[in-house]
Amino acid sequence: METAMTTDPPSVTVGVDFGTLSGRALVVDVTDGRELGSAVHEYTHGVVDRALPGGRVLPPDWALQIPQDWRDVLRFAVPRALEAAGVRPQQVIGLATDFTACTVLPATWDGTPLCELPEFTERPHAYPKLWRHHAAQPEADLIVRRAEESGQPWLARYGGRISSEWQFAKALQVLHEDLEAYAAADRWIEAADWIVWQLTGAEDRNPCTAGYKGV
Repeated sequence: METAMTTDPPSVTVGVDFGTLSGRALVVDVTDGRELGSAVHEYTHGVVDRALPGGRVLPPDWALQIPQDWRDVLRFAVPRALEAAGVRPQQVIGLATDFTACTVLPATWDGTPLCELPEFTERPHAYPKLWRHHAAQPEADLIVRRAEESGQPWLARYGGRISSEWQFAKALQVLHEDLEAYAAADRWIEAADWIVWQLTGAEDRNPCTAGYKGV
């Protein structure tokens, strides 16, 4: 009598790409790299560049996002991608994420985005600043000017210029324009690191954004 042989289902990894207008989840077979299924979740709020959800009008060159839109990618796109791939959650052995950079936000010590606190919902500087937020150009220019005046050697490594899209310029804008929000922020963190914090419960910083956009 022959015994029927069974094989274990393939192990998979899930990649989650957080873009400008949507997030995409992709399921991949780890044995051969085959793409098994994917799903896209469009952000409910997209890019917040005209007014906050509560109605406060934004100045020119602002570009913000809503953290709940990122959580919803995990909530909706990942299960749909697994369903499309025909695999069970138990088959997932790894999860990878990537984010548009530099998208950065102020948060409390436990990771709560400042914009989710009732007293800050109408404060633009409490929201995540998307990579294409260019209203911090004066601050970027100031950083470059001070670095040149003091002969900082590191400036050459970045082409001699600091972008308004990077971390420090955006942080300096918060300090200049909303001191209360600046003081209330226990963390100033890349969205790429914030989403990992939400998934794992542990705060950490990736070397890519820390070493380049975090300047």
